[in-house]
Amino acid sequence: MKNLSNVQQKQQTIVQTVADALEAQARAEIPGMVQCWFTVEYQLFPGSLLLYFQFENEPALAAAAPDLLKWQKRLSIAMLKKGVVLKDMRKNLKFTLLGPED
Repeated sequence: MKNLSNVQQKQQTIVQTVADALEAQARAEIPGMVQCWFTVEYQLFPGSLLLYFQFENEPALAAAAPDLLKWQKRLSIAMLKKGVVLKDMRKNLKFTLLGPED
């Protein structure tokens, strides 16, 4: 893996900060939420940002599904506060059973 440029490091810091904050909120509010993780291609940022909320089982995922839009809005607002505009917030946050290694 090559070193990140200064701009990419700043982008990574923003994403990590927002992801950590949303993860803390989600763990408190959504039963069965295990962790939050993300993927991003910095040369295509912010369009390539994809944040995942991982759930422990299918019933927990199904119970949380109606709140997906609310969490997508929270991500969009949090990124906007950091100066990053997400064009289509529905593409940047997903609920899943898969982990980062899967």
